[in-house]
Amino acid sequence: MPRLALSDDFVTDLISLQRPVQKELTDAIQMFRSMTVPQLHASKGMHLEKLERARDPRIRTIRVTKSYRGVLLAPDDGSDLFMLLRVAQHDEAINWACKRAYSVNGATGGLEVRNVEALEQMETYFETKADTPPARLFEAHSDTVLRDLGIDDQVLRLARVCVTVDDLTVMAPPMMPADQYEALWFLADGNSPEDVWEQLIAPRGQTVRTAEERQAVTLTEAILNTPDRIVEVTGPGELERILAEDLARWRIFLHPAQRRYAYHPGFNGPAQVTGGPGTGKTVVALHRVRHLLRTGREGDRILLTTFTNAMAAALRDSLALLLGDADAHLLERVDITTVDSLAARAVREARGGSPKLLSAAAEKSAWTRAVAREELPWTEQFLAQEFRNVVLAQGLRTPEEYLRCVRRGRGTQVGRVQRARLWRVMERFTADLASRDSATYTQLCDRAARVLAESAPRYRHVIVDEAQDLHPAQWRVLRACVAVQADDIFLVGDPHQRIYDSRVSLRSLGVNVRGRTSRLRLNYRSTEEILRWSASLLDGQPVGRLGEDDDDDGGRDSLRGYRSQLHGRVPVARGHGSQDEELRALVEQVRAWIEQDGVKPSEVAVCARFNTLVDAVITRLRRERVPAVAVRDNPGPEVSGVRVATMHAMKGLEFRCVAVVGVTSGVLPFAPQVTPAEADPVQHQSDLLAEHCLLFVACTRARDALAISWSGERSPMLDPVAG
Repeated sequence: MPRLALSDDFVTDLISLQRPVQKELTDAIQMFRSMTVPQLHASKGMHLEKLERARDPRIRTIRVTKSYRGVLLAPDDGSDLFMLLRVAQHDEAINWACKRAYSVNGATGGLEVRNVEALEQMETYFETKADTPPARLFEAHSDTVLRDLGIDDQVLRLARVCVTVDDLTVMAPPMMPADQYEALWFLADGNSPEDVWEQLIAPRGQTVRTAEERQAVTLTEAILNTPDRIVEVTGPGELERILAEDLARWRIFLHPAQRRYAYHPGFNGPAQVTGGPGTGKTVVALHRVRHLLRTGREGDRILLTTFTNAMAAALRDSLALLLGDADAHLLERVDITTVDSLAARAVREARGGSPKLLSAAAEKSAWTRAVAREELPWTEQFLAQEFRNVVLAQGLRTPEEYLRCVRRGRGTQVGRVQRARLWRVMERFTADLASRDSATYTQLCDRAARVLAESAPRYRHVIVDEAQDLHPAQWRVLRACVAVQADDIFLVGDPHQRIYDSRVSLRSLGVNVRGRTSRLRLNYRSTEEILRWSASLLDGQPVGRLGEDDDDDGGRDSLRGYRSQLHGRVPVARGHGSQDEELRALVEQVRAWIEQDGVKPSEVAVCARFNTLVDAVITRLRRERVPAVAVRDNPGPEVSGVRVATMHAMKGLEFRCVAVVGVTSGVLPFAPQVTPAEADPVQHQSDLLAEHCLLFVACTRARDALAISWSGERSPMLDPVAG
């Protein structure tokens, strides 16, 4: 009987398929494995075909359903080991298969894939790019050196015409073989060939350093040499196991193109990785933790932090899964928590207790009390923002410091006399809270930063997820937790997902990532249709770069070049005459996803701006006998039911199908959250951007299907996509 291995691309396809197609595919695989190789070639039901236009003569296809085809790599070395590469609709599968070619990496001995057609087009482009060739990116390295690192003839030709790192980046996997791209990227980043060998090739078990002395590796050997990206089907329950693990296993899968960030031998200071939704930033952060645990000293402690308790719990589960049983003991060296929880613990340990944290309503009441004796032209909202975004952001302690400070991010001019009056109000505000043993979350972090700065650093490394939403006071907490040294702070984030007003200058806070910043542009979660639709929601919005405020003159961030290799249905946006009609249509949509597409209820999410509509959705779904649970109740993976949450609570989560409801003009943008332009034009623009980013975050939680709805007047934020 033939043996069968599954590539990571195939498993990704398998998980995303509708349940009926999954069953057809698993049946086809079981039939495949039950035949002899001659029977396999003769079977009309299996319909094993060779493609005439295929760049790789070993490529074959099999019939899964009338509409779907599986793509295989057949052995040519006398072996019986086939490998499933992709499964997709007929035309997409054939088009993909005809462009790809598989080879064995000369250095690692692993299997690799390239888009031959795209690379040939790149060769033509670079050859005609300039009549007078400038200095080349890899001219310091001979052909022999590059071949010793696994670079083959086609990639070598492309490497020789690269002028800048950007030239190399446009050929990133899946266009160029991942192992070869990674080796070239390390060289372009200033590493020596010896460093590349030690970091990328030696860990794969290779001991022969020169290409001339290496023995040839067969296709079957190459497949078995690539266990991080290929799994062999060893028994009848293997596919069921993969499907049962579903997103949990593949949420921690590290794409080869991301490995250089997660397993970098050592950054000479803080480092940053940015990227749009679904690019694998959190996975990179998790693998970075594993790398530091494995290579660090036994007593070194690591802080892994994120924005919410739910996300911290998810990180804890994912890291435990990533470490596995063999390295489970290393988890004891990692603290996984939010910055606010860390700050509360530091203050509690220092003073024997922590203050009561204020709700938004309680804070507004405190500001109302503070201004009771002052005739001021500013609202409680303005005062809260001034205190949070100027005083606490800069860690100001005295009225003199406030008088001298530059009020970054504030558009309303405030003179010396007005600043003096404002300071008196803020002093009354803080005194009032102190008398009640209360504090805002940002105040708590400000206090914790001072406490931590006076003690020895608690951690050797700090890893930060969702970095875009951290306030400067929170960054001071993190900076105080770790000494300034190599590999002290590693952060990942996306400014397009900044849903809180937290523009910061990391450099001013002692987190200088200049020269150690990288960007991910390939989306592994959503289809290209969902990606393009969602990205258009931010068209024209002034998104600043992560970690750089206006004083840094860091320019604007962009989703240009951000793409997905997955394809599916175009998102649907529909308006309704009433909320009752909208909820009725929602029930029909959710049922279609579950009953017709075979999606598990727990892989479907519905989100709305506020909890009032969240509760109405849960009530309606349950009334219609559709199981539904609130994300705020932290349902575990074993709990069945459609997940329902606010847009803010969707941060960091992902689902196969997402419905965003109640996208009306009254809630997006939500007027009370947006500073009037006449009060502060700069803050007004920042608040509007946060509203756009919130909708963008909600929509990009979807992998396969996205539906947006409203009743009454549609939100103007949908104008770019709804016409």
